[in-house]
Amino acid sequence: MEIVYYGHACLGIQIEDINIVVDPFITGNPLPQAKAIDVNSIKADYILITHAHGDHILDVDLIVKNNPETLIVSNAEIAGYFESKGYQVHPMNHGGSWMFDFGKLKYTPAIHSSSFPDGGYGGQPGGFVIESKNKNIYIAGDTSLTMDMKLIPLFTKLDLAILPVGSNFTMDVDEAVIASDFVECDKVLGYHFDTFGYIEIDHEEAKKKFFEKGKDLMLLEIGESLTL
Repeated sequence: MEIVYYGHACLGIQIEDINIVVDPFITGNPLPQAKAIDVNSIKADYILITHAHGDHILDVDLIVKNNPETLIVSNAEIAGYFESKGYQVHPMNHGGSWMFDFGKLKYTPAIHSSSFPDGGYGGQPGGFVIESKNKNIYIAGDTSLTMDMKLIPLFTKLDLAILPVGSNFTMDVDEAVIASDFVECDKVLGYHFDTFGYIEIDHEEAKKKFFEKGKDLMLLEIGESLTL
């Protein structure tokens, strides 16, 4: 499994020959590093959407245009919104799981808001657990620290937790440390940080806080990847 960080909360995940994009937001990212990402070259068999905010769905249309067979997976309201555009969708809701060709996908709770840029209702926000043949990951989405995270280890042993660390709109670094305890995963990829002034963080201080707890926090540069 290879994971590419496209900036903000946007990820590319490759599982064997299957390409997944999570929360597409690249062309609107104000950071200069994001300008180097060629959105038109991104391959997507699936798009996973955690919630309806513009900084998580901005580039859905462009990616589907370039990958017309893409299947969009999200909550029922977001799936319905994109289905009305003629896109292929798979609706889910909290606690539900489905077997796709890349593995088992579970839609998990998140505490946040969720509305489309036009103000339309975007349903309840969530996150995803992906169980592939060899590796399991948790994508928390935009969320505060929640006790529901303690449920995840009951059904999945994680190899990586992808957690927001930017604070203001989501949990901060200190709470992300606790979240890693709750999900019982000491290997963490941080995201949802630095994009805007509200969520800028001190990278070295963040990594230090995880290190002091015997954990590993990775903060990738935009365009960097890791392999599990």
